[in-house]
Amino acid sequence: MLFDSLKSCLDELVDLAGQLTLPEYNSPCPELNGATVGQHYRHIIEFFLCLIHSYETGKVNYDSRQRNRHIETEIPVALEYIKNIGNTIRRTNKPLLLEQTFHTHHICIQSNYFRELLYNLEHTIHHQALIRVAVLKFDRIRISDTFGMAPSTVEYRKKQCAQ
Repeated sequence: MLFDSLKSCLDELVDLAGQLTLPEYNSPCPELNGATVGQHYRHIIEFFLCLIHSYETGKVNYDSRQRNRHIETEIPVALEYIKNIGNTIRRTNKPLLLEQTFHTHHICIQSNYFRELLYNLEHTIHHQALIRVAVLKFDRIRISDTFGMAPSTVEYRKKQCAQ
């Protein structure tokens, strides 16, 4: 179920990127404090990359991202990374140590691969919601009604409509 949800979420990103022109991908969105769709793609991708690359060491630190500008400015590069993520994400669960520096405090928390995959899924959905705001101005863009919506919200709305 988790891997199917991740695949669906990644597929939605691929579908949207295929509809965007390069200027749209790189256009600052005033409603998002000047962030671009590409910057959100990079952020999503780099969180997944941190997790995938940290699998062998057992230590993941999302703050140590590369911040690769090619991902945020070139749609084909982002699509290639998303494809690679989709091809390498299926791994067995194992313990991980989540590391983060918060101001001057270094924090280490026990986690595991599946928990971090779930975190990345929720993180991606959150950024999809922000991306939705950025692409609303492009009338020709078609995304699902649930793009950027938490699965629990989708289910809640279904129940509300059924009543």
